[in-house]
Amino acid sequence: MSAELASLIAAFNRLAAANFKIGPDWDKVHNLCQQHEGEQAFDWGHALSHRIEGDDWNAGYWYRRAGKPVATGSFANEWAAMKAVFQG
Repeated sequence: MSAELASLIAAFNRLAAANFKIGPDWDKVHNLCQQHEGEQAFDWGHALSHRIEGDDWNAGYWYRRAGKPVATGSFANEWAAMKAVFQG
């Protein structure tokens, strides 16, 4: 696993611990994803970050970029599924 992906996992874990609230933890996740635009894992993370934000249109764009279906379950369930894939 790359250091960048490990950083994304750590940032999402902090965001999950904060109950997926918009704030500094969300900003960290979003910024990491923007820095790695075009990489599937980060595009998927970008999608979830915009879903958390409530920006469904933008989330949909990033789900398409990541090649993933738009999630409809809880943020926690989506993060658990993403994390399992990331940790492979």
